[in-house]
Amino acid sequence: MTNILTREARIGTLVRHERPVRPGLVLAVVLVGQFMAVLDASIVNVAAPSIHASLRASGAGLQLIVAGYTIAYAVLLVTGARLGDILGHRRMFLAGLVLFTLASLGCGLAASAGFLVGLRFLQGVGAAVMIPQVLSLIQRTHSGPARARAMSSYSAVLAGGAVVGQLAGGLLISANLLGSGWRPVFLVNVPIGAVLLVAGVRALPHGRGEPGRTVDLPGLALLTPAVLAFVLPLVLGQPDHWPAWGWILMAASVPLVAAFARIERRVAAVGGTPLIPGRVLEVPGVPVAIAALFTVLTVFSGFFFTLALHLQDGLGYSALRAGLTFAPTAAAFALVSLNWRRLPARWHGALIIGGFVAFGAAMAALAAVLRAGGSGGAGLYLIGALAGAGMAAAFSPLMTRVLLRVPVELAADATGVVVTVNQLGLLVGVATFGTLYLNLAGRLPGHASPAVLGAFGHVSAHAEALALLALAALAALGVILATVHVLERRRP
Repeated sequence: MTNILTREARIGTLVRHERPVRPGLVLAVVLVGQFMAVLDASIVNVAAPSIHASLRASGAGLQLIVAGYTIAYAVLLVTGARLGDILGHRRMFLAGLVLFTLASLGCGLAASAGFLVGLRFLQGVGAAVMIPQVLSLIQRTHSGPARARAMSSYSAVLAGGAVVGQLAGGLLISANLLGSGWRPVFLVNVPIGAVLLVAGVRALPHGRGEPGRTVDLPGLALLTPAVLAFVLPLVLGQPDHWPAWGWILMAASVPLVAAFARIERRVAAVGGTPLIPGRVLEVPGVPVAIAALFTVLTVFSGFFFTLALHLQDGLGYSALRAGLTFAPTAAAFALVSLNWRRLPARWHGALIIGGFVAFGAAMAALAAVLRAGGSGGAGLYLIGALAGAGMAAAFSPLMTRVLLRVPVELAADATGVVVTVNQLGLLVGVATFGTLYLNLAGRLPGHASPAVLGAFGHVSAHAEALALLALAALAALGVILATVHVLERRRP
């Protein structure tokens, strides 16, 4: 009898401490976590020149500081999604948040470029564990029209954090709190992460992992080197004058991807759980939409990274002025991303296509201004606003369409696939177009004379113009992909 009473008392205690799920609070917690992780991928762009001067980072080191976070993030996102299925989404979100926050503290205190690179990779691991749980938690706690609104907010945060990062980075660096320079761009995550951890413990719903789910170790063993073999030569090749090992690695990435695809099919054939389930890519319209998402984020990250370098190195802007230059882009993006759902559904396909057109036109217009010898002036803000509006018009409807078409039972897998593709797009944009810009312009020598500054400004403008033209060409490819996606959706 005593044992029975004790057991009933324990059950009663659990019931009394069980809190009702509050979807609005859950959404706020996971979206703030999402925003913080995305912000950290872009806020470093504006901080890059300050980090370069403070830590004497090489060109390759600087790109690894910027891209190292995204490399780890992109490579491990799919695995992070699977760990959420196995161990529980709440548990993995909170574990990733703790790791991300501690790594941010380490980044803010880093005394050398090498130490900072390592901690940026660790930050990316934390984000890769935390972020795949966001969509699964949203789908578990929202349904019907509420889920559609939550998905729209999710899409806005995913890209909006990258835009706001440019402005926030400039503000924090220019404030130079207690002489800390660039360090607050990382340290700002520490108090936010601590508050979010307390809120997440109280708000996020409990849940156990799904039985039968396992980590696809063979797939992970092939996906990781495939991504690294493609990305590392892009990041390290330019400073080393494109050595032979870089070309060998990039060539090796092709058979590694092919082997990964074969392994995934084999795992699925024997009843296993592959990292990228074919069921996600079999949803009508999803493969082309994913390719279009990759394109828009590649253009977006290439534009922001190279322009941030040109503004500070080529035009001599302070970090604050460079950040404020992106304010019209952020405002236009927010305006479009928060209001596009007001348009009739039949217009959404045309909106995506028009977004790519506007984005490409902005790149071409700014390239023409720079090639003509101008610095942009007031026109730079108008062009930035056009770029922000175009990106939001292309990205937000695409993300919402993809995520709403995926069944709930595929939510975690879809999250891993979609967000991995998005992060690879951001990574390829920084690595490819950052390499193009740095290869043409180089880096501004320290303590340069006014004459050298002027000469470098012209070289930088020419390099940025060519990078923008390449980005405009990629946006044109986005127009084609968006058109194919829209036509696919109209088929019976």
